[in-house]
Amino acid sequence: MSGYQARFKVWRGDVDGGGLEDYRVEVNEGEVVLDIIHRLQATQAPDLAVRWNCKAGKCGSCSAEVNGRPRLMCMTRMSVFDRTETITVTPLRAFPVVRDLVTDVGFNYRKAREVPAFVPPAGLGPGEYRMMQEDVDRSQEFRKCIECFLCQDTCHVVRDHEENKTAFAGPRFLMRVAELDMHPLDAAADTGLDRERAAQEVHGLGYCNITKCCTEVCPEGIKITDNALIPLKERAVDRKYDPLVWLGSKIRRRGAGG
Repeated sequence: MSGYQARFKVWRGDVDGGGLEDYRVEVNEGEVVLDIIHRLQATQAPDLAVRWNCKAGKCGSCSAEVNGRPRLMCMTRMSVFDRTETITVTPLRAFPVVRDLVTDVGFNYRKAREVPAFVPPAGLGPGEYRMMQEDVDRSQEFRKCIECFLCQDTCHVVRDHEENKTAFAGPRFLMRVAELDMHPLDAAADTGLDRERAAQEVHGLGYCNITKCCTEVCPEGIKITDNALIPLKERAVDRKYDPLVWLGSKIRRRGAGG
């Protein structure tokens, strides 16, 4: 592909407002959207704010919306667009704008702190943990997350309903809860922490209606919905309506009152 001039619309502004500005930018063979944004900074808009770091699809910093779809700019090749197409680059819609393409993703770090950490089993020291390879493989999928927060951005529970943010952790952190809940060595229950109940009552699992939009935008190909959220929902519902669990809670209440 020889070089050509592409038409870009890039959102410029800050917390007080802004809008799309038109640019014509040179595109060369093999380039990605982030290359074009850097060229735009170098040649036409030196004050354009954009967050990036590795340019290798592993840090999650350059998240934005390209033609309305949440993407990593460093992993979005210009060759996927028609040369005559106008490419629109806007900041993540679910989070407050700081300036231009940079958003305040602090919401995600606050939600991360609300998820209790892994609880190691009592009586085992470092190097003494043992797990089946199947359990290792299952949790490793979720560990591939680079925290780009594209899943958080595209989730309509977060994206379209600001009022839900206090009660809903979003797919990235519900996936973290699911990972810990299925971890065979997590001893949270021994400390009185019921992760499945917390998923419902603290992290808002019931808000998720499994549209799979989070899975569709994940640059790491993690099956967030099928392998984390749906199984977590099933376990939480099973536990909530398990007659033995219900009976046990009644017996404990009576014992406490007696």
